[in-house]
Amino acid sequence: MFMLEPGVPAMSQAFAVVIEETDHNFSAYGPDLPGCVATGASRDAVLAEIRPAIAFHLEGLAADAEPQPVLRSSVASVQV
Repeated sequence: MFMLEPGVPAMSQAFAVVIEETDHNFSAYGPDLPGCVATGASRDAVLAEIRPAIAFHLEGLAADAEPQPVLRSSVASVQV
């Protein structure tokens, strides 16, 4: 669980995540979280990996006294 301070959990927050299928696996990244990436053998696996990756990324920002990310991205599907 992500904590702003030891023992003080942060409020739950939703982040946009992009999932891409490659020839061999799936990858995911958060556009508002530069450098936060994960891979997995399936879509479900990569989603299971990106959640703790985001928490770890946010914990690292807090530990380094860096600002928390500003959420600017959203996701939409466009049918053509």
